[in-house]
Amino acid sequence: MESNPMMKTSITKILENNRICENIFEMVAASDIKPLPGQFYMIKGLNGDYLLPRPISVHDYQDGKIRLLYRVSGHGTNQISRMKADDEVQILGPLGNGFDVESLNGKIAIIGGGIGIAPLLYLVKNIETQKPDVYLGYKDDTFCADRFRPYCKELTVVTEDGSTGQKGYVTDFVNISDYDIVITCGPDIMMEKILRECGEKNIEVYASLEKRMACGVGACLGCIVNTKDGNKRVCKDGPVFSGRDLTV
Repeated sequence: MESNPMMKTSITKILENNRICENIFEMVAASDIKPLPGQFYMIKGLNGDYLLPRPISVHDYQDGKIRLLYRVSGHGTNQISRMKADDEVQILGPLGNGFDVESLNGKIAIIGGGIGIAPLLYLVKNIETQKPDVYLGYKDDTFCADRFRPYCKELTVVTEDGSTGQKGYVTDFVNISDYDIVITCGPDIMMEKILRECGEKNIEVYASLEKRMACGVGACLGCIVNTKDGNKRVCKDGPVFSGRDLTV
């Protein structure tokens, strides 16, 4: 699906910025542009001492409010996590190509790993053909899994240490052959396994890729990924790619 031509840069006040669990935070801010499932925003605090904004996926959107779920993984996101309600933040977006939800027909599996679950809730809420099965994998601490329950047919939660749900890796609990379409976002090793299996079984698959970005609009070429048609920009040509286009 094409990028939203209504993207813009704006300064807005943070409505909420809460810690969900260790290193996982959720920011809520006002936005008068409705994003597409799978899109993201570039976020930067006005008083931070870091130069570049950080890409954060749209976790949900409702009543003019965007929810942005993110992991603290460096200096920039650490400073963003320290911002409070009523602090001002610069947001650029919505950016990137989202999921074409109108083309998602048949039996669907949604597979997320770690912070890769972030863009999948808004997607699941917008699939209207039939409720998908959702598989969520975590290392140990689980977060936001219950938010998926009202919008999916079956929810399977997996932790590597077995502290919640099934024990193991999320890919061990998905029978790919049961589905017409598979959608995934998470660690590269997880998505590569899913893409490879779907390719072998000729099952349609879409992956939302996660890359470090500097600009978010395709100018800096800092988020290049190799595809069967050459190098593509995750921020501009993605982050959602068809598995048919990706090399694994």
